[in-house]
Amino acid sequence: MIFIAGAQFLAAANKVSSFKTTGITMTDTPLDRANFIIFPPVIPYSTLAIACVLQWLAPLGLVANIDQGLRTGLGALIVIAGMATMSAGHRALLRHGTNVNPLRPTTALVTDGVFRRTRNPLYVGVSVALCAIALIFALDWMLVLIVPACVILHFAVVRREESYLERKFGEAYRRYKERVPRYLLD
Repeated sequence: MIFIAGAQFLAAANKVSSFKTTGITMTDTPLDRANFIIFPPVIPYSTLAIACVLQWLAPLGLVANIDQGLRTGLGALIVIAGMATMSAGHRALLRHGTNVNPLRPTTALVTDGVFRRTRNPLYVGVSVALCAIALIFALDWMLVLIVPACVILHFAVVRREESYLERKFGEAYRRYKERVPRYLLD
């Protein structure tokens, strides 16, 4: 139900209503942004929430069997790597003067820094960080749900962002796609 309402909101947000205000006529023109199905941050946040609820209702107990010190130490290193990847992507976008917010237009094609290793450092970083959180807090369900969450992210967001960037930046984006993997491994 939430996803349906979100999809309806985004469909409405893609169009600007026709109306007249102080002599300015607005038309139904599409907004300059990716036409994603689900607002990207909803996916990791809802995955974490669902994993916590499922862990509470029906714990699997697999990760909890690993030594807590090992889980915490390894998880801390992995969460730092995920957060560093996200942060590097965020800083690179800001450095080039383009929007980080997916509801805003992309104004520059960023291909340096962490974007030389992956075309989606923010999504890679958050996925890695979620796996680390699963380790630290023994959330078996997070490790189960991260797979469908990444599939949803891929089809509902990433593929649509790629189409938008290809329309906007043309050949430059196609060359970039040939050089750099979508995620870390392609």
